[in-house]
Amino acid sequence: MTAPAPDQDGFLDLWPTQLLRQRLPGADKANPILAQEIARLEAENASLTTDYREQNFLAGENPAVGWLRDCVNRATVNYLRRQGIDYKLDWSLQAWPNVNRLGDYHDPHNHPHAYLSGTYYVAVPQSRAKLKTRSDVRPGCISFYDPRASANMTAIKGDGQIEAEYTVSPKPGEILLWPAFLLHFVHPNLSDEPRLSVSFNVVLKRPAELLPEQ
Repeated sequence: MTAPAPDQDGFLDLWPTQLLRQRLPGADKANPILAQEIARLEAENASLTTDYREQNFLAGENPAVGWLRDCVNRATVNYLRRQGIDYKLDWSLQAWPNVNRLGDYHDPHNHPHAYLSGTYYVAVPQSRAKLKTRSDVRPGCISFYDPRASANMTAIKGDGQIEAEYTVSPKPGEILLWPAFLLHFVHPNLSDEPRLSVSFNVVLKRPAELLPEQ
């Protein structure tokens, strides 16, 4: 595999991590239908959120699900192009709904066996339950962590590597897309309203000709 070359001044940015955050057109119409579909599925399976390996939400025939599937595929194409991947790739999508009620959260984790991972936000609570909590809590947010362990230890003022954590406060209708290896944490929902999202993996189908040269 050909190594990247420095620019004309001799500088080279190594090991970047790319995060996509976009609002999807048509989200206002699709979200109420997606919320109904998630409620229907949860009524059939109380463990909907934790049984993510046993389902593929984006394979459904609901028109709003089809809209979201098309949007995820389009976002994947745009992400790959931004990375400089200009040849055709084939992939499959595996997705599952998340219903996070008061106190629900997701431990820090990544998504093995996938190339990209992402989440689309259907409903994000605007209110907060009357709880005695610390002032620094970030309910409903998602945090991403620098994959280079302890890279911020030698940071000085003005160094872009000083922040080892990046936090997003998502809004309904937004999609996030990131490398599947990236460690992330979903903060607890501190609202009486449920937080609804659809998480997904982009799993590449890798023919031999696309594998890096050894």
